[in-house]
Amino acid sequence: EVQLVESGGVLVQAGGSLRLSCAASGFTFDDSVIGWFRQAPGKEREGVSCINLRDGSSRYADSVKGRFTISSDNRKNAIYLQMSSLEPEDTAVYYCAARIRGLLNWASLQAIWYDHWGQGTQVTVSS
Repeated sequence: EVQLVESGGVLVQAGGSLRLSCAASGFTFDDSVIGWFRQAPGKEREGVSCINLRDGSSRYADSVKGRFTISSDNRKNAIYLQMSSLEPEDTAVYYCAARIRGLLNWASLQAIWYDHWGQGTQVTVSS
């Protein structure tokens, strides 16, 4: 059974930093893509970043480029989202998602492309 468990979401002040973690299990880690998404109240789910677990290649949404960094530790089956220079607009529930046996492509920041989802972790950035 595929499981994705996010953690690390907290209340942080604007300008601060935060690292989210996604613990993954139940699938071939090196053959998959993991994405980070976020959803703010009243808004659609937005793709933030994604990473190919085989070669570490990644993509970012324009809204987070230069501020967020995605990484993975394949030995621990963990994926991280390091967030810095946080803004109130970054407030959302953050989700990790897995596409099993996938490669990065134009759809990799679209929610519909992913097979499995975690339950989410709340990030709140105060001004």
